[in-house]
Amino acid sequence: MDRVLVTGGAGFIGSHFVRRLLRDGNISRVTVLDALTYAGTVYNLDGVLNHPRLSFIEGDILDGTVVADLVATHDAVVHLAAESHVDRSFETTEKFVATNVQGTRMLLEAAAHLGVRKFVHVSTDEVYGPLPTGTASENDPLRPTNPYAASKAASDMVANSYFHTYGVPVCITRSTNNYGPGQHHEKIVPAFVTSLLAGGRVGIHGHGEHIRNWLHVEDNCRGIELVLHKGIPGEIYNIGGGTALTNNELARTVLRACGADWSSVDYVSDRRSNDIRYSMDWTKAARDLGYRPIRSLTEGLAETVQWYRRHPDRWVASPTDSAQAAQDTTPDVVSPVP
Repeated sequence: MDRVLVTGGAGFIGSHFVRRLLRDGNISRVTVLDALTYAGTVYNLDGVLNHPRLSFIEGDILDGTVVADLVATHDAVVHLAAESHVDRSFETTEKFVATNVQGTRMLLEAAAHLGVRKFVHVSTDEVYGPLPTGTASENDPLRPTNPYAASKAASDMVANSYFHTYGVPVCITRSTNNYGPGQHHEKIVPAFVTSLLAGGRVGIHGHGEHIRNWLHVEDNCRGIELVLHKGIPGEIYNIGGGTALTNNELARTVLRACGADWSSVDYVSDRRSNDIRYSMDWTKAARDLGYRPIRSLTEGLAETVQWYRRHPDRWVASPTDSAQAAQDTTPDVVSPVP
């Protein structure tokens, strides 16, 4: 894969993935296409924006001309651009459907006509819906319950249809919740961290018993890179293996990492749609691709807290931010939005 187009490459996961590609000597060119919405910023590409093998294009995946011109000159597409915040999807469903479904279709249409060697579509465990018990495999049905997850499930099915109907060499990845340096502070981990660093409090939805699996962003990017190079077209790969925690357990972990205690916690009203538990089986990625996560939650969270300490210019926090912030506990597949 000499030339790789990364959509949403100025977002959280996208920018980490771009850095990973630039460390790969076999990649001759990396192009970022990003609309630079609120969650995507060129600051996420600090230190590599002027890299000789990196090109940056500000543009929208809904712009057919821009998409066609870029797809035509690249060997592979890694598609991370998406609207990803659950609470925002309650208010702006149209934007989520447009970007996540129609934007994905636009890219796939270009790939079908112009040809690429690999198209990696990055998705989320939320498409499987809530699992009070058990674990979802790649063959399980999709049962999304909120507009964000529904738009991602729809985009997965569109991507799969372009493989079967038009022969586009599509692979789909589905990851658990990502966390790490540079994540937008609307997400639950940075919302907690930045509020605590500002001397504020954290808000936990409902009774705090919702369960998510937390995966360091670099582990997810490692999995996506393996799929780019070794994934079989038409296949779906779950990327998991992080640490499963209730939101109460997550809060305790973040409090310890920030030197705070439970007196900084408030319980707030639950969101209108909040799945009780997500769980995925990632045996396939381990067996077929050699994937395994490396970062422990303790190590990764300590690194993340230190990043926010060192970069106060990259977030805005007040003592009441966390209690009021939307606690999106989904993997951050953001930009135009990472």
